Amino acid sequence: MDVSGTRAGEANTGLPEAIKATARELLVKLGAGGLSLDAVAAGGGLAVTDVEAVFPHQHDLLTALVIDAYNTSGAAMERADQAAKDAGASAGVRLLAVTRALRTWSFDNTAEFTLIYGSPVPGYHAPQETVLPASRTPEVLGAIIRSALESGELTPPQRQLPEPSVLLPTAVEVFGGVPEAPFSDIIERGIVLWSNLIGLLVFQVFSRTHDSVQDQSAFFDRAIAVAAEGVGLVVPLGADID
Repeated sequence: MDVSGTRAGEANTGLPEAIKATARELLVKLGAGGLSLDAVAAGGGLAVTDVEAVFPHQHDLLTALVIDAYNTSGAAMERADQAAKDAGASAGVRLLAVTRALRTWSFDNTAEFTLIYGSPVPGYHAPQETVLPASRTPEVLGAIIRSALESGELTPPQRQLPEPSVLLPTAVEVFGGVPEAPFSDIIERGIVLWSNLIGLLVFQVFSRTHDSVQDQSAFFDRAIAVAAEGVGLVVPLGADID
């Protein structure tokens, strides 16, 4: 079913967005597992039947929130990348700009960040329609890596990953094909960069580094610079990109 909240012919086009806004507020208090349709209806001053008319099941509402979270976080990265490109930035500066943008979004929207990157909601399995919004983040990273490869900004790895590749064909297709050696493993390395980024954000959003790092923002930049070395990209620390 369509859980976007924008059904054709919806009598009250503002209702889906109002329901989702209330649900996002309750995410902070109740967490995704406690986000029932009854709670959303009560929180928004609505009848449960009104909520069910748009989102028949709790999972439909969760899916709509997941899609929104992926889209808004991906859009934040895309805007940051476009601004960096417009300023003539190098690929390393672009990478720092987009990862900083995702970090800002994550701290500004911790409940939504937790929904898509935190503990799974018991019994909920994200449907296929969440895949495309979720792909926006790795696609931004992949576009930067591809640009760096084409412009000669990447340093070849000291050790190439052995054949055969363990990639799915879809990953290769999204990147635009497997480059020739010495960068034939760059897609796998890009996935490592992506996973490092999300893991770093999980550590920072959930305060896993508060007792070992005195400057979380500076450490984030340094960690991105270290992670970028895995794809052969130099991230200039202290870059003025904001």
